[in-house]
This record gives sequence, C-alpha cells and structure tokens, in this order.
Amino acid sequence: MKIQKISYWIATIITCGVFTFSAQMYFRNTAMVEGYFEALNYPSYIVIPLAIVKVLGIAMVLWRGIPWLTEWAYAGFFFDAVLAFAAHMNADDGGYLFSLLVLIFLPISYFLGKRIRPMYD
Repeated sequence: MKIQKISYWIATIITCGVFTFSAQMYFRNTAMVEGYFEALNYPSYIVIPLAIVKVLGIAMVLWRGIPWLTEWAYAGFFFDAVLAFAAHMNADDGGYLFSLLVLIFLPISYFLGKRIRPMYD
C-alpha cells in the first residue's frame, strides 16, 4: 500500500507540475503561446480560458472534494494531453515530450487515486 501511495503522489505531482508549467506559460507569455497555437492550427482566443481551466483542474485533482468535478478534471487533462501530443507530432516540432509525460503519468494518478484517495458522493 505504501508503494502505491508513493507512486500515486509522484504521478500526480508530475502531472500537476506539467500543467502548472503550461498554465504559467499561457499567462506570462500569452503572445508567444498564441503564436504557437496559430502555428498548430488551434484558435488563439482559447489560450487564457485554457490556462484558467488548467489551474482549476489542478485544484480539483489535488483536492478531490467533488467527485464529478474531479472526474471532469482528469478527463480534461487527458483530452488536452492527447490533442497537444497530436498537434506537436503533426507539426514535427519536438514539443510532444511534456504531453507524452502526462499521457504516461495521468492514468497512474487517476487509477491509483481511486484506491488511495476514494471520493464520496
């Protein structure tokens, strides 16, 4: 049980760390990120709303207080990572490593979190 708990927290911290890094980039370097979004054929107007949602998702994953919001946060992180991975692979710019990291550690965090930190309705 202790190894599962340690694995859960490592995976969760890595996942939340990647999304924290991403969100702070969106807030601090908005013009640069908008340029990346346009280069990847995504609309640039979603940069700030996406950063806000990432911060809220991080809070829900760490807090786990409202079960259905926690599930939505994990789902949002999954879709964000899949779309980022596909966009960077399509652009062939090498920026897919962070999204690949999330795609590896997000399921570990999600499934171990159901055992280690059960949510109640």
